[in-house]
Amino acid sequence: MPERKRFAIVGTGSRAGMYIDAAASQFKDCAQLVALCDLSHTRMNWHNGQLQGRGLPPARAYHADDFDRMIGETKPDSVIVATIDAWHHEYIARALDAGCDVISEKPLTTTLDRLQLIDEAIKRSGKSLRVTFNYRYAPAYARFRELIGAGAVGRPLAVDFSWVLDTSHGADYFRRWHREKENSGGLLVHKATHHFDLVNWWIDSYPRQVFALGDLLFYGAANAEARGEHYPYARYTGEEAARDDPFALRLDEKEAYAGLYLAAESETGYIRDRNVFGAPITAEDTMTVTARYANGVLLSYCLVAYAPWEGLRIAITGTKGRLEMDVTETVAHLKPDSAAAAASKGAFKQTAIRLFPMFGDPRELDVPVAEGGHGGADPLMLEALFSPNPPPDPFKRAATYIDGAASVLVGIAANMSIESGELVDVGELFELTM
Repeated sequence: MPERKRFAIVGTGSRAGMYIDAAASQFKDCAQLVALCDLSHTRMNWHNGQLQGRGLPPARAYHADDFDRMIGETKPDSVIVATIDAWHHEYIARALDAGCDVISEKPLTTTLDRLQLIDEAIKRSGKSLRVTFNYRYAPAYARFRELIGAGAVGRPLAVDFSWVLDTSHGADYFRRWHREKENSGGLLVHKATHHFDLVNWWIDSYPRQVFALGDLLFYGAANAEARGEHYPYARYTGEEAARDDPFALRLDEKEAYAGLYLAAESETGYIRDRNVFGAPITAEDTMTVTARYANGVLLSYCLVAYAPWEGLRIAITGTKGRLEMDVTETVAHLKPDSAAAAASKGAFKQTAIRLFPMFGDPRELDVPVAEGGHGGADPLMLEALFSPNPPPDPFKRAATYIDGAASVLVGIAANMSIESGELVDVGELFELTM
């Protein structure tokens, strides 16, 4: 049997569970989880308990202050970075400099100076860095790229893209650390990095100019008070006054959240279920972006985080026609454990792709489907990351660090534009090459 590739994970919140589960199950013969690193031993102990429940040995656990010692002692081949977004650059650079390849959760980073630090570390280390854009692996989105690449609309000229987050998922960004822009870069960096990457990937180009507007119009204490609403509690769990609040998330109703967050509060001070109509909130919940791409394509993008449904509407119009896709999603992972399983069984994801030839009859196209998270994307992405012999990748879904940079640069430039009120030239910020 070939030697297993060694992995370490820094940042062991709920997102890390996907990687830990993959390394402990379908890829355990080719991947070895050698270490966990976090501010919280409570969180690492919880994950190790899950491993031991599978009959596997626990991974060695290191406090975040001992990250470099972890690398020296456990010698991982690759480090998976799943920390708060604003810390990505630090662990990416240190892992690269220590001779490890790196797999980073999206977004790659949150600010221009941090992106430059990552770029410098890549160049001096010679190691690889991949960004986990799982949406690239969703069969429906890959089909959309295939159609564009095959010339279904001729040369793309204009992209009209609207993404809406519902009052379960969208609100969740305002319950946790993402609500403070210094941690996440705001939703134009943290969440929209997915969306901008899809556009970059679909039209095979990188952005050149960006203009944006954004504001906090729904969440936050001031907006609630303006509507005559009053939510006096700081958090939801254990608050009787929040019993009938439809925005409430109760950590004690979900085993993973109770183990990873509620039990770790005395250790970290992190509150996972803060009131979405409390303070402070510095991230916007309503955003529009206009961008011009290197190949001349113009993008119009909108993101709202308080809609009654969740999904997207995308249309790409070109010299020979127009391709549209509608996706409606149901979010079940935030429901209490007692309801989550039933909700996921009855959950739906409706997807439709329509082609409108310039001088022909419109038609609806078949949409491939697959099981698994993010529209069937997660299992395919995990196979690409962990398998020693991943399947062929004709759609070029494996995202490089330049792909990661291109997506966050739209959000970084958009944040700059919101602050200045001016058009931002991406080429003056960072050199992007295909």
